[in-house]
Amino acid sequence: MKKSYLIFSLVALVVIALDQLTKQLVVANLGLHDSIPVISGFLNLVHVRNPGAAFGFLAKMPGYFRSVFFISVTIGAIAMILFYLKQNKVTEKPLLLSLSLIFAGAIGNLIDRLRFGEVVDFVDVYVSTHHWPAFNVADSAISVGAVFLLISLIRHKKTE
Repeated sequence: MKKSYLIFSLVALVVIALDQLTKQLVVANLGLHDSIPVISGFLNLVHVRNPGAAFGFLAKMPGYFRSVFFISVTIGAIAMILFYLKQNKVTEKPLLLSLSLIFAGAIGNLIDRLRFGEVVDFVDVYVSTHHWPAFNVADSAISVGAVFLLISLIRHKKTE
């Protein structure tokens, strides 16, 4: 069990550190709304702020509501992951990895919300004039973790 906690903690720490490092580099080197082409016609580094959640969810709500809502939901999700790990003594690596990625992504974006009141995003993927919403390392960790979690749950269900 200690090995599982170690794996969970190491993955989470690496993702959180990478998330915060990349965001700090963006904040320090790019003005707000500035853009640097990386792959012309496909990928830019940008400096944007997202006051909402994925795809700008609740971005138009009053700031105090967003702050309380997102911080509360994030702390709740973090607590549920830790509670689940403790109660179920998770040792399966795919499940452990997925929970660690989601946990780390939640923490990374929580740090931004506490520091800035919004989340720093910097990856802009697009084709022609069609842009995917800008995202960051924490968002990627949550998305990949959610996919791994779904796969892990489907595989677990098939073995029952």
